[in-house]
Amino acid sequence: MINLFKKASLLVFLLLFVSISYSQERIVTGQVTTFKKIAVVNAEIKVQSSKVTVLTDTTGYFKVSCSPKDKIKISANGFISQKIKLDEKTNDLSINLKFKPSEKNIDVAIGYGHIKEKDKTFSLTSIRSETNSQFAQFSNIIDIILNSSPSIAIKNGEIIIRGESSLNGSSAALILVNGSEVNMSQLSAIQPLDVKSIDILKGSGGAIYGVRGANGVVLITLK
Repeated sequence: MINLFKKASLLVFLLLFVSISYSQERIVTGQVTTFKKIAVVNAEIKVQSSKVTVLTDTTGYFKVSCSPKDKIKISANGFISQKIKLDEKTNDLSINLKFKPSEKNIDVAIGYGHIKEKDKTFSLTSIRSETNSQFAQFSNIIDIILNSSPSIAIKNGEIIIRGESSLNGSSAALILVNGSEVNMSQLSAIQPLDVKSIDILKGSGGAIYGVRGANGVVLITLK
């Protein structure tokens, strides 16, 4: 009789534990992009606790079940993987993947279907301080930008991305630092060691920033 009571108690405990664990599960949604706007298709979202893996859809969106303080890993061929630690308030994520520091990785991402062929022209280059120790070798940020691609030049005191047509009377690329537009004087004041990443956009990638972005965009993120 005692053994029967113990077994019944254990069963009740297990059912209660499973019920509590299940109640803690929640759905987290998000979108994976590159250069903020371009969807990354079939990116892998892996949950650390359950090992469950889902893929992003054709618009970069995903939905996955996680525990309250779980961790997820986002990865795609040609991109630098990201790990994100969730908390109880995390319900929606916006994830921006960076290309690995090699221009061929754009073709790798296209080959695996992560981005569309028509978006191939959106980027000339993407460089990050944690993967490019040469940042410290430059005396100013403009030299870093010029050395990042042979398609970039300085003309009449402006950054010019060759091959981009002017739609607003100027051929100057749009320069954004942490999302805010700056001029060449302000750009020159930035110290190379303060820079986290530099992305050079052209074509459809620059066009998402409006008419000023039609000549290309220099996106700079500071540490």
